[in-house]
Amino acid sequence: MKIGFSTSVIQRGKTGVAQYVFALLRAMRAHASGHEIHLFVLEEDRPLLEFASDVMRIVPVAEVHRPAVKNILWHQTTLPGIARDLGLDVLHVPSYRRMLWRKPCALVSTIHDLAPFHVRGKYDWKRMIYGRVVVKRLAHRQDRIIAVSENTARDLGTFFGVQRRNVDLVWNGIDHERFRPGNAAEAKAEAATRWGLDRPFFLYVSRLEHPAKNHVRLIEAFSRFKAATGSNWQLALGGSDWHGAEAIHAAAKASPHAGDIRFLGFVDDATLPVLYRATDVFVYPSLFEGFGFPPVEAMASGCPVISSTRGSLAEVVADAARTVDPDRVEDIEGALRELATDAAARERLRVAGFRNARRFDWDLNAREVLDVYRKAVAARKA
Repeated sequence: MKIGFSTSVIQRGKTGVAQYVFALLRAMRAHASGHEIHLFVLEEDRPLLEFASDVMRIVPVAEVHRPAVKNILWHQTTLPGIARDLGLDVLHVPSYRRMLWRKPCALVSTIHDLAPFHVRGKYDWKRMIYGRVVVKRLAHRQDRIIAVSENTARDLGTFFGVQRRNVDLVWNGIDHERFRPGNAAEAKAEAATRWGLDRPFFLYVSRLEHPAKNHVRLIEAFSRFKAATGSNWQLALGGSDWHGAEAIHAAAKASPHAGDIRFLGFVDDATLPVLYRATDVFVYPSLFEGFGFPPVEAMASGCPVISSTRGSLAEVVADAARTVDPDRVEDIEGALRELATDAAARERLRVAGFRNARRFDWDLNAREVLDVYRKAVAARKA
């Protein structure tokens, strides 16, 4: 097959969608034989995709098309012509905002979540309208849609009216070479040196987005936990500033325990496994997720997890996490207290989490995605 893949949604590699794109393309390299794969890459992102250039062709996209609106217009006006000129059999756009209306070839999209329907105020009103109205119409133009969880597959039917027979459930994977147990003592020493995390700590890895990622309630729960227990535990928040980040920084600054709250900034790929190994408990109180990579990555690294069950998280963490109601600060506080004081509970969750993480594999994901391409091409021909 001649396959096209749009990578211009990776936002310089600092989002969950970017991790999806990188991991899928790395896994797909092993299956590239017999296929001609074209990657559409913004010029400044090329170094991030260089790992695939030996078996895939990188097609540069001018930087002028990076801003969101211009990028959407490029997908709708320019990309269809490029796809036609290249004679593509199938084009994969791994983000719902860039799905194509025109059909120069078979179209496949990955939809990670329909968060605008679940989280009030997640985006500004223009993006909310686009996500609720325009995307619904675009979804019906796709030959196949990949949903990364059963929750997202159901939402496609509920909110967009997409028939289930046109949706393929393909679980995301985990890179088990990167995310695995390692030398905890060395990891803790690095965390102490780099970020001042020199005591037991809770870790939350997510972009700093308010209200969707629920940092403010976590900070309040942590403050209550500290006041009630006198514990020396710290809270580490890894991730770049995003929409509403100022509310998160303000909440941390106002906490009487602000000195024990660390903002780590964006954590790069090389450092993230070390951070998981160093932490004592991973916390993920998100208000909604279409999948949720970090709790599974933490599990694969041998870390006990506290998690919300919103969106797909109930499917993903299964019975291997201490689950909480993310709207109830007292519930989050109770989980923090329980795992901070009960070493046996942490060990039980560590073992259960490691077993749960084995369900997710990128090589299987890549093979199933290629099968989706074949189905899309067959549907197009029919």
